[in-house]
Amino acid sequence: MPPMTKLSVIYYSSTGTVHAMAKRLAEAGEKAGAEVRLRQVPELAPEEAVASNAAWSQHFDATKNEPKATADDVVWADAVLFGTPTRFGNLSSQLKQFIDTLGPQWGQGLLADKVYAGFTATMTAHGGQESTLLALYNTIHHFGGLVVAPGYTDPVKFGDGNPYGVSHVTGGGNDAPLGDAQLNALDHMAQRVVRIAGKVNA
Repeated sequence: MPPMTKLSVIYYSSTGTVHAMAKRLAEAGEKAGAEVRLRQVPELAPEEAVASNAAWSQHFDATKNEPKATADDVVWADAVLFGTPTRFGNLSSQLKQFIDTLGPQWGQGLLADKVYAGFTATMTAHGGQESTLLALYNTIHHFGGLVVAPGYTDPVKFGDGNPYGVSHVTGGGNDAPLGDAQLNALDHMAQRVVRIAGKVNA
């Protein structure tokens, strides 16, 4: 029997949307037969910034004891799904800072030949979702990683409409829940990443 594919879902979430997406991906990865690590990157924002937003503060308190991402979670994995809210059309500083600590592993070639994909969320439609994922993939190219974006490889992708990864619009109140289109797209991306990683490592 071939070894189980190892999947790391590594994310930053300020108010909970990307966290919910990460949990769904982890569940879908397990259903697809992978061994999964779900890891949060540490908060970098000052306490007063977090406290200024009730949803941010509540989510920080609710998740502060969750396992935190380390370089080993990337080295260990056959496939990595990175998640971040959009920040001015780019990655959050929290996820970027974690990625920037991976220089030693990159220098040893330990980040290459793995499957990668990304997920994100914004308050507004066209609020930088695609540019955020493309910016993430610039880094993956430097890793020598294999970008396995979902494209339009399943009809569910015409529901969420993002071929670069999976994304969600949270709305003006920043609280719109994930719908069937996003949940189906997350399931598909996890299944596809696990399947392709299994082929790479066969």
